[in-house]
Amino acid sequence: MAVLTVTEVHAAGGAPRVWRKRTMRGLTALLLPAALLLLWWTASDRGWLAEQILPHPVYVFEALRDMLASGDLVYHVGVSLRRVLIGFAIGACLGLALGIAMGLSERVEDYVKPLFLAFAQIPTLGWIPLLMLLVGIGETLKIIVITKGALVPMTLNTFAGIRNVSPRYLEVADALRFTRWQRLRLVILPAAIPFVFTGIRYGLTHAWTSLVGVELLASSEGLGYLLVWGRQMFWLDTVIIAMLAIGVVGFIMDGGLNRTERLIQRWKRSEI
Repeated sequence: MAVLTVTEVHAAGGAPRVWRKRTMRGLTALLLPAALLLLWWTASDRGWLAEQILPHPVYVFEALRDMLASGDLVYHVGVSLRRVLIGFAIGACLGLALGIAMGLSERVEDYVKPLFLAFAQIPTLGWIPLLMLLVGIGETLKIIVITKGALVPMTLNTFAGIRNVSPRYLEVADALRFTRWQRLRLVILPAAIPFVFTGIRYGLTHAWTSLVGVELLASSEGLGYLLVWGRQMFWLDTVIIAMLAIGVVGFIMDGGLNRTERLIQRWKRSEI
């Protein structure tokens, strides 16, 4: 007869508890949205707000169904995602390189960091009037604005991650006589991963909000344009759908990055 070890017993009994805990947390997270939806439904049914101000949830659902059936919502989401992924990729790569350069070299930090911090203090949308004069209102404007949104948090967090590498790790690298490339690849970057991922998450969040902002001002397609178009036509159901799409897409992207970071951190702990 097979005999379970203590560890196996705890593992067997712990798995259901973990799933129950996750299920309860998920249900708890749905309480506030459900309460807000109920309040919205009640306010619409009892006429607390006019439909011109807040349309009934049924109308919004019907409009959502029509936009999904026609493909309009999917098209605008696709346009916005394409723009944000291109701009974020450029901004993240530039920010990673600049953060590494400032983190490894005090001379680069002395020359670049003061100007960069001044550059970072200017809101992303504050650059739009100048950029409109330089590059117009086409796709280039949107990519530059999104790139700037991702660049700042990525640079600062990468810089902080490299500067916070434990001196003990560097002493081990010196003892093993690592080259500068080996020191960077095998010691510094792995130790800075938590900071880098924080920069990625904040960078993607800033890129997404910058995208919506620039689409509100200068675009003929995308979720930001959908917001403006719905407001101009007084189709508040379309405005609400665009707002929900912006929130859901942003939540999914952030959740995906959070899960990826957890998997990487779990892998690092298992290696240790």
